[in-house]
Parts: sequence; C-alpha cells; structure tokens
Amino acid sequence: MLGTHNLSAFLFSSFLLWITPGSDTLYILTQSIARGRQAGWISVLGVSTGILIHTLFAAFGLSAILATSAWAFLTVKFVGAAYLIYLGVQALLKKSRPSVTPEFHTVSELHSVSCWKIYRQGVLTNVLNPKVAIFFLAFLPQFVVPTAQLGALPFLFLGTVFVVGGTLWCLLVALFAATASRRLRRETRVMKELERIAGCVYIALGFNLLRSQSQST
Repeated sequence: MLGTHNLSAFLFSSFLLWITPGSDTLYILTQSIARGRQAGWISVLGVSTGILIHTLFAAFGLSAILATSAWAFLTVKFVGAAYLIYLGVQALLKKSRPSVTPEFHTVSELHSVSCWKIYRQGVLTNVLNPKVAIFFLAFLPQFVVPTAQLGALPFLFLGTVFVVGGTLWCLLVALFAATASRRLRRETRVMKELERIAGCVYIALGFNLLRSQSQST
C-alpha cells in the first residue's frame, strides 16, 4: 500500500512505541498533572506537530544531516537541551496562583499560561530532540519498498499513521493524568509543588538530551 510493506509489523511496533514512556510522554504528563486536561491535550497536539515535522525531515532526507554530521547533531542537541533547562528554571521560579473556579477543565485551568505557549513548547521540545529525527530516519525506511519509486509518499503515509495513533494514545494519557490529579490541583500548596516537579522534569530531560550521542561518533 502506497509503497509500503509489513504494515502489521509497523502497527505493532508503533503500538509498543506509543505505550513506552519517553521524553514526550513525560512532558505531556507534566502539563496534564500541573495544569489540567486542556493543557495536557494542547501539549499532545504540540508534540504531534513536532513528530509530523520529523516525518517531513525523514521523508525528504533532512534527518540524514543529523545522522552524518556530528556538528549539526551537537548544535541541535545543545539548543534543545538549553531550551528544556530554560523551561525547567522558569517553572521553578514561577509563583503558583490559585484557580478562581472549582472546575479545572476551563481556561482558568491553565493558570495564565496561554494555549499557544503550551503548544509551542510541545513542538519545540520534540523538534529540538535530534534523537527523534534519527529514530524516524532509521525506523520508517524498514517498511518502505525501495523499488516503489514513489518518492516521499511512503514516508509521509507511515508518518501520518504513526502520528494519528500516537496522538490518540497520548490524549488518553493526558485525560487520565488530568482526571487523577484534579483534586490535587485545588490546593495552592500542592500546585506549587507540582510546578517544582515540572521544573525538575524539564531540567532532567535537558541533561538527558546532553548525554545523547550522534550515530556518526
């Protein structure tokens, strides 16, 4: 189908990847627990957009630059790590505000954090992770027929399937995390601790990214 093969194996492998916690899952959980359902779902859309961008990179060969150029890999890695650490420091320094309503599925649930900011953070957190780009470059070609001569179409098809499935899974994760932590977010003191935990998670992800190594080294 569309220059691909072993779709059942692709779907099974993708499912295992969807349910395996990674940096994207941690980001979504952090947003969902600290700010609620709406923030969690927006962060999912941001991460999914980032994965779509990586799919385009892989489809048109741009990910190969990161896989073969140590300089390019290091540049993206340090920029991504610096951004995550910056988010972490911001969260640690932020003063929590109590919500003005008892319901946490409204805009007040976001605690003055704009939807666009959460979405943008999700996109950048994913796009600035060179490991994701290299993963897609290694993963998708395994299910593409080399003689199909359809150009980028098979990569785009597989990437779209991966994104749709992953998005649905992450939306469920965000809903569960936000629902489970709703009562906790009603306490100002707990909110402050959640913000601190979120900051520590961001910083840990940043330092973990710094530890990653290029395939070419």
